[in-house]
Amino acid sequence: MKNKRMLAGPYLFWSVSFVVIPLLVIVYYAFTSDEGTFTFSNLAQITTPENLKALGMSLLLSFLSTLICLVLAYPLAMILSQRQVNQTSFIVLIFILPMWMNFLLRTLAWQTLLEKNGVVNSILGFFHLPALEIINTPYAIILGMVYNFLPFMVLPIYNVLIKIDRSVINAARDLGANPVQTFCKVIFPLSMPGVISGITMVFVPALTTFVISDLLGGGKILLIGNVIEQSFKQNSNWHVGSGLSLVLMVFIIASMALVAKYDKEEGGSAF
Repeated sequence: MKNKRMLAGPYLFWSVSFVVIPLLVIVYYAFTSDEGTFTFSNLAQITTPENLKALGMSLLLSFLSTLICLVLAYPLAMILSQRQVNQTSFIVLIFILPMWMNFLLRTLAWQTLLEKNGVVNSILGFFHLPALEIINTPYAIILGMVYNFLPFMVLPIYNVLIKIDRSVINAARDLGANPVQTFCKVIFPLSMPGVISGITMVFVPALTTFVISDLLGGGKILLIGNVIEQSFKQNSNWHVGSGLSLVLMVFIIASMALVAKYDKEEGGSAF
């Protein structure tokens, strides 16, 4: 028993040093002013028109990117779950391979592809096609979010789908259910834990990102992540930045609550 507690020591040290203490620092700065007095004004900064607009744009773009990732990832996960192990491993490797490259470099690559004189427009110009004016627009940001976060949607859904007992699906078909009914009444409900996990793993980083909007939005589209970054780096106002960060934690806590409720180890339950 003592050996087990000793083994847990490094994890406890890591959690306290890099999770608990930083959170306490954020909470301290969020509820104090420059003079060190207690205040709610830092949290109230979220209600200013500029910050509300940035928060609304962040929620909209993260919702759309999460929805697109779900629409793309679910059919792919179903296809992968029905393939042979060797084929599946190779395809999954292709999806994971870009994640081994630095996040910033991946986003910079898309900037090079989409810019006015970039690779995509050069190819379109070669074929005398109209140029694609997508850089520095919300569409470019959504594209960057989908590209960077799609694997986080595919893998949880795939891991749940391969655990579904095929005899349950065969039983539904034997009882007269057509493919649509089988999917709606059996497969999709049983895969809900993976769907919820995927939505959480895409929505939260998409909501808080600032690199993608900086590079693909050209600094013209401010998301709440950009506002927080500017509060810390440009304005050196840790109090306002911490207050806005604390507001965003509400969404993270809500996502964790969803995962705790629906993300069961052996899958969900049919209707």
